[in-house]
Amino acid sequence: MVLSVQNLRVQYGARVLFNDLSFTVEDGERIALAGHNGAGKSTLMKCIAGLNEPDSGSIIKSRHSQVGYLPQEGIHIRGRRLIDEAMSAFADLMDLQERIDVLTREMAGLDPRSAAYSEVLNEIGELELVLHAHNSARLRPRTESILRGLGFKDRDFDRDCGEFSGGWQMRIALAKLLLREPEVLLLDEPTNHLDIQSQRWMEQYLRSYRGAIILISHDVALLDALVSRTIAFYHGRAEEYAGNFSYFLKESVLRKEILLRQKKAQDREIAKTKEFIDRFRYKATKASLVQSRIKQLEKVELIEVEEDDAVMNFHFPAPPAGAHSVVRLEKVSKHYGSVSVFENVDFEIVKGDRIAIVGVNGAGKSTFSRLISGGEAPSSGSVTMGRHTQVAFFSQTHADDLDPDKTILECVEAAATRESAPMVRNLLGCFLFRGDDVHKRVGVLSGGERSRVALVCMLLHPANFLILDEPTNHLDIQSQQVLQKALSEYPGSYCIVSHNRSFLDPIVTKVLEFVPGEKPRVYLGNVSDYLEKVEREQALAAAAASPPSGAAEPGAGLDRRARRRMEAEIRQKKTRLLRPLQEKLELLEEEIARLETEKTEITSQLERPEVAADTEAVMELTSRFQQTDRQLETCFTQWADLSEKIEETEARIQEEAERNVSGS
Repeated sequence: MVLSVQNLRVQYGARVLFNDLSFTVEDGERIALAGHNGAGKSTLMKCIAGLNEPDSGSIIKSRHSQVGYLPQEGIHIRGRRLIDEAMSAFADLMDLQERIDVLTREMAGLDPRSAAYSEVLNEIGELELVLHAHNSARLRPRTESILRGLGFKDRDFDRDCGEFSGGWQMRIALAKLLLREPEVLLLDEPTNHLDIQSQRWMEQYLRSYRGAIILISHDVALLDALVSRTIAFYHGRAEEYAGNFSYFLKESVLRKEILLRQKKAQDREIAKTKEFIDRFRYKATKASLVQSRIKQLEKVELIEVEEDDAVMNFHFPAPPAGAHSVVRLEKVSKHYGSVSVFENVDFEIVKGDRIAIVGVNGAGKSTFSRLISGGEAPSSGSVTMGRHTQVAFFSQTHADDLDPDKTILECVEAAATRESAPMVRNLLGCFLFRGDDVHKRVGVLSGGERSRVALVCMLLHPANFLILDEPTNHLDIQSQQVLQKALSEYPGSYCIVSHNRSFLDPIVTKVLEFVPGEKPRVYLGNVSDYLEKVEREQALAAAAASPPSGAAEPGAGLDRRARRRMEAEIRQKKTRLLRPLQEKLELLEEEIARLETEKTEITSQLERPEVAADTEAVMELTSRFQQTDRQLETCFTQWADLSEKIEETEARIQEEAERNVSGS
């Protein structure tokens, strides 16, 4: 046991966040804290970290246990180089080295035969043993490795921390926390400021982390990959679930159904008891029985059932009809002063596209979003909106445009059309504004709350092309599910800038990747497909390159002849087994491109006035369009299956070759 929470109580005014909360954390455990926004998850973390004092109860840590805490926001560092700030995580070890240096200078002035000399020498020896145990020679390489994993470049190491934006500041704090390696790691929404590649790296790092981890996150994919236990908060009480986060989501629904049945049974019993009391209250012969029932009723502990945080029935307003081409970029470049974001980009978004926009921070994702929304002009080239394209654009900056003197309800009602006005209260409830909350002034809201108001305003606007820049940053899981379900049913086109894999995977069919200094690349499939393809490309590139001296490689540790035999076997099998699969994949991609072109041509014909007037021609073209669409869907499925088969085959070839060589 590294930490124990015992009988904790935290209360704000009349509201009890939790009462009599107790649980233990074992070494190496991965625990998720769940519950709606405001349930007390972050407050509990601050209590464990020693930043907040509970009203009662205690938090007991085992001897020598350190707790490290990463808050959601509010960190800003300046005046130090990045590498120095990151290495300040080892301040204790650096103090030891300074102490050794002081003692060494002191020892130079002592008589080697004296007792004082022996004492100093012994102390230096003990301190050096501590440094050796922490492998002090590896501190700088470890620091650089973690900074790179979190997305920093080598050229950033000498930059002043004050030059980095808020999101990068959080990465610096996260790097220091990981380098310290506390026995209990507290992470509050750690992926909010990470791109997909950095998220992937952090997920792998945390899997092998030696200490315990307590995690708050709305990213189901991350939680499922890490946690094995969930503590959920409801109405000031906590419930524990053994299993990953998806297990908790399913099991909590079952428990709630049981609780609802118990509440109905309790309500019936209470109603019967009250009926008995009312009926015989004034009969002297029943007085003792009535008093007994009254006391019995007073002792009943009422079962409370938490209301659902989101009503799962939001639908976008019906979008206006649009042309096949939604927006086209031709030879587009964008510069800010001497800084080039991207150069000479050609890209077209067509009707029905569902695109995830991914890439490292600063690669141009938000700039691209503003260009395709028409809100910003390119430095050169042209951005052409399709005929009848109507855009609805959500950006984090739109929250700053809200009138601070209006209430939430007034802002949202002003944004609604006559058709969408009836949805207003329901939609506000979906995004965590209920009851009297809707009458709060925008000026008193937090940044996250204002962002949610701006998102609701955008969702009520009828459009056939949606652009969403980080829409899930301030949404809990149920609100994400509301938005995800509405997008899956939305008939228009959309582009979503997000790093939330579990949110994107079910609703996107293409990924547009931005890399600094390169043209954007398109990948077919969802974000998981994209990550697998990128990792495959990186593995092939690494295999093709000569491994650096001392690096691990296939067959490392074998003699030269055995290693050559294994490498030859891998090449032969890849040629024999993989080439046919890769050729099929290329043919499928060509067929997908052909079918998409055919759909475009059919759509263009249907838009011609003379064709629209010919009923038979419309019916024939519509039938062809539907048939082409079905063929395209089949091709996409085959493409996904084939990609998975290629990956499995590559892994199997490698394993068999290594097994054969080691067995010979």
